[in-house]
Amino acid sequence: MAEITAAAVMALRQATGLPMMECKKALQETGGDQDAAVSWLRKQGIKTQETRIGRDTNCGRIALYIDPAKKTAAMIELQCESAPVASHEEFVQLATDLAQQLATGPGAATPDELLAQKSPSKPNMTLGEQKDDLFNRIREVFNLARIVRVEGDAGGYAHHTGSPGVLVEVEGTKPEIAKDIAMHIAAQRPNIVLAKEDLDPSAIDKERDILSEAARKEGKPESIIAKMIEGRMKNFYAEYVLLEQPFVKDDKKTVGQLAKEAGLKVKKFVRWELGKS
Repeated sequence: MAEITAAAVMALRQATGLPMMECKKALQETGGDQDAAVSWLRKQGIKTQETRIGRDTNCGRIALYIDPAKKTAAMIELQCESAPVASHEEFVQLATDLAQQLATGPGAATPDELLAQKSPSKPNMTLGEQKDDLFNRIREVFNLARIVRVEGDAGGYAHHTGSPGVLVEVEGTKPEIAKDIAMHIAAQRPNIVLAKEDLDPSAIDKERDILSEAARKEGKPESIIAKMIEGRMKNFYAEYVLLEQPFVKDDKKTVGQLAKEAGLKVKKFVRWELGKS
């Protein structure tokens, strides 16, 4: 067996970030070959991952990337087991790389397709290898839970804690306004829709019935109830419909008015909260 020097162990530790004893064992198993030792450690890490399948991944972060020149944008949700790891520098970088590659690369229909692509920050690795390498050093399960890509002009916002995250597709080139709208959406309830037409008609009918009954109990005559109800429905729409909501930075105008004044058309939006589908 080749002699395993302290310098060789230290070099492998610096290359992998793994404990000294694991690096020494890897070199012993591979006859002192550094490259083979790295591969051996990676395989051992994959075996360890397999034993941790099924563990809860309730923490993590939502990351997004927007490329105005290519007119593409993407958002991903990367989950992990603990809050400290969710803010770990390399975990944040992995999330950023996933979003960047999804936005600027050929696209991907599934998380596995994205993980098979090269990493923007580590071009000698795929994103999957980058994920496995990080697991091998941190020893927490990572789960790429959701991905979405937008073709066209877009704005986005992700809270500094990693949740919630919002991606907004627009027509028009006012990225600062699109981002403001994304920030507005992030602050709202999760189940808002874009326009009145997107609401469930039965929910609208139910609200009208509730308001009509309340007006009758107030003693209002039937001749004016219908007109009163339409006025009161504005509050209902402002609660559930994005374009009808008072803009969070200027409540004298609605989000729809803000977009129109900026020459934007809001086409759709995606709002995610960590761990909530």
